[in-house]
Amino acid sequence: MKFLFSNLLNEGGSMFMYPILLILLVCVALLLKLFLKDDSTGKTMSLLKHISLFALVYGFLGLFFGLISAFDNISSMQGDIATPVLAAGLKIGLLAPSFGMLVFLIARLGIIGLTLKNKEA
Repeated sequence: MKFLFSNLLNEGGSMFMYPILLILLVCVALLLKLFLKDDSTGKTMSLLKHISLFALVYGFLGLFFGLISAFDNISSMQGDIATPVLAAGLKIGLLAPSFGMLVFLIARLGIIGLTLKNKEA
């Protein structure tokens, strides 16, 4: 499993995947902080919302850069394009936004949990 995850990080483009991984770690740390300590000002919760949204948008930015690169390579090829080449390019292009969506969903599920926790208190 470890090798599969690291392969996906490298295949998705290290310029996008590793920063999103760092954002995931920051989101988890902020969620732990919020679950363990009350956020009376709401600044940490707001920061978590902004960071999770940034992960989502950054992932889609990776998609657009990946697609531009793939289309550039396809346009420079002479003749017909092989289906596996196109499928591989699309797979690589979709890894960063998928990971960004995963980080966004994890953070938002944590925010929902915090909201429920605060309503019970």
